Amino acid sequence: MRRLRIVYAGTPAFAVPALKALITAGHHVVAVYTQPDRRSGRGRQLKYSPVKSTSVTMGIPVEQPGSLKNEEALTALASYEPDVIVVAAYGLMLPRPVLELPSYGCLNIHASLLPRWRGAAPVQRAIEAGDRETGISIMKMEIGLDTGAVLLSRTIPILPEDTGGSLLERLAQQGANSIVEVLADVAGYLKKAVPQDEALACYARKLSKDEALIDWHCPADKITHKIQAFNPWPVAQTYWLGRTLKLLEARTLVYQGGEPPGRVIGEGRDGIDVVSGKNLVRILRLQLPGRRAQTAAEFINGQSLLGQTFSR
Repeated sequence: MRRLRIVYAGTPAFAVPALKALITAGHHVVAVYTQPDRRSGRGRQLKYSPVKSTSVTMGIPVEQPGSLKNEEALTALASYEPDVIVVAAYGLMLPRPVLELPSYGCLNIHASLLPRWRGAAPVQRAIEAGDRETGISIMKMEIGLDTGAVLLSRTIPILPEDTGGSLLERLAQQGANSIVEVLADVAGYLKKAVPQDEALACYARKLSKDEALIDWHCPADKITHKIQAFNPWPVAQTYWLGRTLKLLEARTLVYQGGEPPGRVIGEGRDGIDVVSGKNLVRILRLQLPGRRAQTAAEFINGQSLLGQTFSR
């Protein structure tokens, strides 16, 4: 295997396993590009991204330009003389001069089976849509949004217990394995890259807090998928006695009764059962504002919800 000079571009925790895997595989990561530090927390302190924290610990030079579209940023990037740029949830668009800079181009570790779920939130949208599988695509980047040819795809099942967070963690490790596999013979994989079928493409729009409120008139499957997908952010919510309840984990049960949507008709150690537009939503974990997350059994030890109605 040829030892490649790699510029790595990524920001969140999803991008950390692949960075570590490239170094373990013997490649020379000459620089890491990540988003500028953000202020967070009560003290509004500047906080490193997970990728920056990892890079600093490993002694890799870190670059944090606000844009890659100016001549200064392009000159700095070119000075690293990368054979390839590997991108994983970086958060900045790569202009054409950047895409054309490395001899092997720019390769993206994308968390879906392209062309399904292009865009910002492929993992969460796959769960929300009720997909039974997803995966990792290693894609040759071009100007379009996740439109480039695919060098390698690896599929994993979406489990009933998967949340947006847990599935993202599994995909991060799969992405790390996949990019190492591709870079072991990058020229060969580039020759065999498969163009995407535009007719099958769909867009995974960015998540927002505005869509987190549950409509209990929807079918239980749709509600359950949203609850699982939106954990850990933006977190599905409902109203109860004027307070906001965060819903963290749920399952679907068959139900043919006539109670109105949002009515709690059962509670116990196995969960809290809520009527929906079709079937029941069994809530397994939930959280009140300012409190820790609790299992349904822990929650009802302090207060009963039986007979009460959740609202939108």
